[in-house]
Amino acid sequence: MSLLVPENENQAVEIVRDAKAHREPLAIQGGGTHAGLGRPMQTAAALSTKALRGIIFHEPAEMVIRARAGTPLAEIEAALASKGQMLPFEPMDHRGIFGSQGEPSVGAVAACNISGPRRIRNGAARDSLIGVRFINGSGEAINSGGRVMKNVTGLDLVKLQCGAWGTLGLLTEVTFKVIPVTQTEGTLVLEGLNDAAAIAVMSAALGSPFEVSGAAHEPGANARTFLRIEHFAPSVDYRLGELEKLLSKFATSRRLDRDTSQSLWRDIRGVTALSGDLSKALWRVSVAPSQATHFVQTLRERGLAPDYVFDWGGGLIWLAVSASGDAGASHIRTALSGTSGHATLVRAPDDVRQTTDVFQPQSAALMKLTRGVKASMDIAGIFNPGRMYAGV
Repeated sequence: MSLLVPENENQAVEIVRDAKAHREPLAIQGGGTHAGLGRPMQTAAALSTKALRGIIFHEPAEMVIRARAGTPLAEIEAALASKGQMLPFEPMDHRGIFGSQGEPSVGAVAACNISGPRRIRNGAARDSLIGVRFINGSGEAINSGGRVMKNVTGLDLVKLQCGAWGTLGLLTEVTFKVIPVTQTEGTLVLEGLNDAAAIAVMSAALGSPFEVSGAAHEPGANARTFLRIEHFAPSVDYRLGELEKLLSKFATSRRLDRDTSQSLWRDIRGVTALSGDLSKALWRVSVAPSQATHFVQTLRERGLAPDYVFDWGGGLIWLAVSASGDAGASHIRTALSGTSGHATLVRAPDDVRQTTDVFQPQSAALMKLTRGVKASMDIAGIFNPGRMYAGV
């Protein structure tokens, strides 16, 4: 596969126009850290944004930053930190679960709606994304959104591109709202809770007035439940104390200091607990926290026996299972039937991802809508064909 690396947007436009004219599909690449996520694509060329980099503007007073899509996420975070700011949604790093190298890019964060543990308090990447510039399937550079949050009438191209996984266009610039960095943080650890008790604890903490910004649980013989509180030091200390009192009926707890807490949540964000055996298939399941324990128990009864961790108070479940057969897809999606949950096959061998629905299967009506949107944005079908769904 040839690699096309435009140095500016004009070059990218010409590449897209040429691909459209010759009906030659393109695989879109950012930092390459999670290239194994999605259905395998049959393309002769890959179009990389890695040379489209640099911060276009950062307005600390307006709390907004705009950068070219290939800008490393680390560069964005460093620039924000120098002004006492940060991205609200704590994007995860996929390198551990894929064993990949490269640098996560800010364009991929937008294209794939990549969020982390802080999502439960601050929303997903798409909630902070307020502007994009992209090249559509006709080779036209389109600008949508701006520097402020506002209501949208008609088709919201910003939100449409966020989570489209590069199937609707090539992002060249993205604009995010940012927030002040937290002064400090602390984490409560409760040990020995079973899944049901852990869900109850996390639900109680998230429903409290103490503004919990992270709620995760690692099950097993050494089960641990984690609850994070952030912001000014006196406030963090007070809220941790009140949360300890609130949860004392479940178990005793201990506190982690700022440095230990930050290291812990980096591991949770990167799913380090399930990164040891890369030969296993890895699933990302979204489900109502009240249904999480029943969902896992159903999988056990079906003989799947997954390794798993809970994040987002139990609303996000990471599952590691054998990659044989359909990597547990039939069991997982059957267990989700009757719920509003959905499952994404994040990591599996190519042959499994070729024959198994990687993203949650859509109803006939939704698939018709998906195909219609794809045709309107990418009439020749050149962007990441089939990455999310066969024939789209």
